[in-house]
Amino acid sequence: MTPAARPAATNPAGVPGTGPGDREADPRLVVGDTEVARYVVRPDLDPRHGPRPYLHPVRTLAGTPVTDALPADHVWHLGASLAVQDVDGTNLWGGRTYVRGTGYTWRDDHGLIAHTGWRERAADRLDHDLEWRDRTGRVLLREHRRLTATPAGDDAWWLDLTATLTPATGRDVHLGSPATNGRPGGAGYGGFFWRAVADAEPRVFTADDAGEESVNGSAAPWLALTGTAPGGGAYTLVFSGLGPGDRWFVRSAMYPGVCVAYAFDRAAVIAAGRPRHNRHRVLVADGHLDRAAVAARLDRPERP
Repeated sequence: MTPAARPAATNPAGVPGTGPGDREADPRLVVGDTEVARYVVRPDLDPRHGPRPYLHPVRTLAGTPVTDALPADHVWHLGASLAVQDVDGTNLWGGRTYVRGTGYTWRDDHGLIAHTGWRERAADRLDHDLEWRDRTGRVLLREHRRLTATPAGDDAWWLDLTATLTPATGRDVHLGSPATNGRPGGAGYGGFFWRAVADAEPRVFTADDAGEESVNGSAAPWLALTGTAPGGGAYTLVFSGLGPGDRWFVRSAMYPGVCVAYAFDRAAVIAAGRPRHNRHRVLVADGHLDRAAVAARLDRPERP
């Protein structure tokens, strides 16, 4: 049975000031005069759902929704977010933890990713600091995150998310996934994850391959997902920003999701004194773009 939601104030690694009466309004990202995303900074969630800041709803310029949050099949999927299932043994993804030799198991190992302060808030950019904490509140990683929204023509916009992760323990911090902990089948998820929404199985493709089985685990420079939102509204998402050793984790048949996976088939290490720098970009476009149209969009010079 899926755990029911409850206020984050019950989380043992909770953040001061997260009660219902203390919540600030969720900031938004705007392109021109159009709101394209809301940023849920302090979600009131069961600890087992992996509480963390996330973007939802994200929309195209025409207003088509392109994210899902708290879906019945995986309640801990939260729009577009950063999340890793195994951070030095702490589950910051949510849901059951994959245990080698046992399989998925409910464990009391959930932490949270907590907003700790703003550096900048504007209509087209959000800049803040966060802490990745274990279940006792011990800080594992400190993060500086910046999100920006910029136009990409009359029918699309760019989301940029940059994140710098720095060990807070004085030691190396290891990132793992169900795959690195023994699960077969290419389940190397954990990193920058986008849970999309579609009324039928979406199409996924890169410059050279198409289909979930072909693109999952690849290291293509970009990956596209085209879908139709419930109630209509065609859209295309184009992801880029793999770092060294990263791979694409992709699902289209079971649910629509794309992840820049930090530990797809081998554990990743953030070394003490050597922060990990990530930059993830997503083109959010109206309509179904084919391979040639995606390539043409990516070849356009960026605005200064």
